[in-house]
Amino acid sequence: MPLIQITLTGPQAAPATIQRLQQETTRLMQTILHKEAALTVVSVSQLPAGAFTANGQAVATGASLQALITAGTNSAAEKAAFIFAAKTLLTVTVGPFDAPLYVALHELPADSWGYDGQTQAARKAQTLIGESA
Repeated sequence: MPLIQITLTGPQAAPATIQRLQQETTRLMQTILHKEAALTVVSVSQLPAGAFTANGQAVATGASLQALITAGTNSAAEKAAFIFAAKTLLTVTVGPFDAPLYVALHELPADSWGYDGQTQAARKAQTLIGESA
């Protein structure tokens, strides 16, 4: 159940480009990190050219991707594969970029986040109770 935020700066991306980023990021989450596609939410924000800086200097184009996932649900190799694949997706779809392209996976404890008003820990506990019944 990842929550993903992609930020772009530079020329306005076409709606088809944004949709491709959303669909392909969801696919990467499913195939590499084994997350449920139906619970993967991806938003894309576009900032004006110059909104990113490198070395304190405004750059014409840039991008970043940040994703929230539950701590302990993926191996180091899976996370590294996702970071590389996401960087490749952004570069092929939108880039090249004038600033370093950061991809960050933020791992949150299962009791610190969730969706639809319930934590991930509570969902897991319900699943375990249902399996033992």
